[in-house]
Amino acid sequence: MSRRVVITGAGVISPIGNNVEDFVENIINCKNGIGFISLFDNLQYKTKLAAEVKDFDPKNYGIESPKKKDRFVQFAIAASREALKSSGYIIDEDNKHRTGVVMGSGIGGLSTIQSEYEKYLSKGPKKVSSHFIPKAIINMAAGHLSIELGTRGVCTSSVTACATGTDSIGHAFRLVKDGYQDIVFAGGCEASICDLGVAGFESMSALSFSNDVDRASIPFDKERNGFVMGEGAAVLVLESLESALNRDANIICEIVGYGQSSDAYHITAPSPDAEGGMYSMKYAIEEAGIKPEEVDYINAHGTSTQMNDSTETSAIKKLFKEHSYNLAVSSTKSMTGHMLGATGAVEALVCCYALNKGFIPSTINYKEKDEECDLDYVVEGTRNKCIKYALSNSLGFGGHNASLLFKKYE
Repeated sequence: MSRRVVITGAGVISPIGNNVEDFVENIINCKNGIGFISLFDNLQYKTKLAAEVKDFDPKNYGIESPKKKDRFVQFAIAASREALKSSGYIIDEDNKHRTGVVMGSGIGGLSTIQSEYEKYLSKGPKKVSSHFIPKAIINMAAGHLSIELGTRGVCTSSVTACATGTDSIGHAFRLVKDGYQDIVFAGGCEASICDLGVAGFESMSALSFSNDVDRASIPFDKERNGFVMGEGAAVLVLESLESALNRDANIICEIVGYGQSSDAYHITAPSPDAEGGMYSMKYAIEEAGIKPEEVDYINAHGTSTQMNDSTETSAIKKLFKEHSYNLAVSSTKSMTGHMLGATGAVEALVCCYALNKGFIPSTINYKEKDEECDLDYVVEGTRNKCIKYALSNSLGFGGHNASLLFKKYE
């Protein structure tokens, strides 16, 4: 069985909007979600900036017992509730076993791990919370979503670092396409802007130490010097076309391809041959049965690190050859920061609405051209343009590469 798969709902919690309408509007308006860290006292840190979620109160989303749920799970629940509402799907006795959840996180409950360990050191093992493990482990995002939504089908988690959100949606795509589920809620979530999380990335020299919010996350810019940590969640509703048409659902766009590959090179650095990223894009395009030159837009992984941006540029050139200079490329991490395990899901959502509404998002705050990064990075602001195919890339620590291909629904 091979079925067409469409996106019929979406939800998001992000540094530039806590619902899809605000988020998409802010993407179009090139809003910068980066600011000075407020979630912890970072006086001893070189890193001063992050892309935090603003004005998030779990009670406003009807989240019960928030103290028993880590922030990454709270984000996931809030996004899933919006996704369910926007889809118009009603989960009942007849369909709950054909409805699944694939929700991942790159790190999971890191702030919970940190706080409970501090409690252990100061007060002893008997003071460690009984909720510690259920709050911290990554699969709890998927578990809570299934409980909240009432799904009884597949319930699982992808964990592939910064490719997590993309792989979650890719896994869901295959489940629906191959007939194992009729509808799947899929995405990624992350909340690792805490003392330990920032310290860990800072010690790797992975983060930007800039104090200028407009020159910190600057993908493909020659002066880029590291990424800016972000947080949040995004959930997409993937549904068989037959199911969507039968219930007269609002179809945002179609998902037509998914590709994965491994660099098999280094735990944090991308392979300089750029073959990993090239093959994940190639496989997604081949699954869709189209030619590379039909792709109009790439939402690049574009982290604002020296190695990632030049290597991803090389991967695009290897696959698309002459067409590399005809397609539009941008990195919305310039607005949202790097949301780690959530980033692929958030950027997939961007692609869905770019196709649906007819725009190409910008790479904001770009100033200095890098000779190694010479593609059309859409730096002049949002382009109002109808596009047919949009590709979203995610390249994670461990050498994980993943790409999703979306198509304007016709």
